[in-house]
Amino acid sequence: MSSMITTSAWVPRGFAAPFPAKYNFDEAEFERIANLAKLQLDDANEELQEAQEEENGTSGEKDVDDSEEKAPSHDDEPEDIDLDDDDLKKYDLEHYDDDDEDAEGQRMDMFGNIRSLAYYESNKEDPYITIPDGEDDDDDDREELQILATDNLLLAAKVEDELAHLEVYVYEDEADNLYVHHDIMLPAIPLCVEWLDIPVAKPNVEQDSVANFVAIGTMDPDIEIWDLDTIDCMYPNAILGQGGNPENEEKKKKKKKKSKKANDEYHVDAVLSLAANRKHRNLLASASADKTVKLWDLHTAKCAKSYSLHTDKVCSLAWHSVESTVLLSGSYDRTIVAADMRAPEAKAPRWGVESDVENVRWDPHDPNYFYVSTENGIIHYHDIRNAPPNPSASKPAWTLQAHDESLSSFDINAHIPGYMVTGSTDKTVKLWNIQPTGPAMVVSRNLDVGKVFSTNFAPDAEVAFRLAVAGSKGTMHVWDTSTNAAVRQAFAHKISNKPEGEVKERLIGVEQDESSSEDEGGEGADENGEPESMDED
Repeated sequence: MSSMITTSAWVPRGFAAPFPAKYNFDEAEFERIANLAKLQLDDANEELQEAQEEENGTSGEKDVDDSEEKAPSHDDEPEDIDLDDDDLKKYDLEHYDDDDEDAEGQRMDMFGNIRSLAYYESNKEDPYITIPDGEDDDDDDREELQILATDNLLLAAKVEDELAHLEVYVYEDEADNLYVHHDIMLPAIPLCVEWLDIPVAKPNVEQDSVANFVAIGTMDPDIEIWDLDTIDCMYPNAILGQGGNPENEEKKKKKKKKSKKANDEYHVDAVLSLAANRKHRNLLASASADKTVKLWDLHTAKCAKSYSLHTDKVCSLAWHSVESTVLLSGSYDRTIVAADMRAPEAKAPRWGVESDVENVRWDPHDPNYFYVSTENGIIHYHDIRNAPPNPSASKPAWTLQAHDESLSSFDINAHIPGYMVTGSTDKTVKLWNIQPTGPAMVVSRNLDVGKVFSTNFAPDAEVAFRLAVAGSKGTMHVWDTSTNAAVRQAFAHKISNKPEGEVKERLIGVEQDESSSEDEGGEGADENGEPESMDED
């Protein structure tokens, strides 16, 4: 079975509900889902009808010929059953399904003095049963679903064969435990995930209160918003895009079919990147293969503004940490733009790179600088104050050939200055120490996750050295990089409670069942059961 994790994201401590709620499917929820799903059903019916019309048009002549060759035969018609037949009369088939209300049965007291026993229609009426039905089960379920204040959630967008879903992991640092808490089914291959700290379309909740939600971009043009504190949900809380407005879309369909041309209201192609604004919490930016960047108001679930900043697919976004209206965007047109969303008509500074952009990041420790990774495995470090007159004249502060293949993922540690991780399709993860003279590699690892698609440092200071890594093998690992000797030496001033003596490296994954591990034949492990990937380059 082939599987892969395409992207991942951490949830900071303290935001998840201690006891997630079970999904409540009432009449109001049924009506909401029916309205949202009606558009998708209509689309499917239209596509089916078009396909049938095309098929009938091309095979019409063939059908005519076949019908002439095959004359209808009366011999194949089923014969009627004669219920008056003497052999069938004794079975009284005409009244076979009728309820026999007057049937006489034997009384229960045939088994002895059983009539002195009392029975109740439900256990609630029985005075000898003091524990209500299901109460023990509910308590067990609550305990299994409990999330502690010291736990982190880790979100992983996973594809298994043709099935796409979001896995919600719980990471218990002190217990060295990582397990799947619940999952969310997705309509298409997920490409980007962004955690949200604001409720979206959640009834009976203040719209600016603190919450635990996630936005997911897929190969479909719509963005789905899910509540992470509710399990077993059938449908997202909100859909940003054409699928979220069934009433408006119904009117448009009467005039014309869906338009694939980029517009100011919704995306028409895959959503490649999402960025939540942490200061203006109701704003979510999205980048798409339709070459546009869109700004969404999460209070209304509507597109507030659309921007055409690039000439090719826009693949990465990042909000400035200080100037909260400035958005950094990278594109396959090999340019990076830093635009103020309040001034869409103003000319925004633009930088150029040697190949397609993979990811962009602001430096969390110096807001004047940003990082860019490219398909050629290069990291560029630019000063926003030195904007070039044209992209070809860009002069980065430094460049780093981090990998020989595409640099698919990288992250900057928000709590440890100069600490960077890069991941590549060459299957390696590299840790870097960025000094005034430039970056220096600390350690390189193959963590046995296949091609690396996601590398993320944990968001909380208590677990700042924890690194989540995932890739084409569909497995998630959390690496405690502070247990690596080279990392301890490079960032010794940042490590608290320094252990004495030799330290064993911690690499935490999801425990596999014995049966599944035996079937896999121990792939990727040596004779001692340790992953081969922990060898240093």
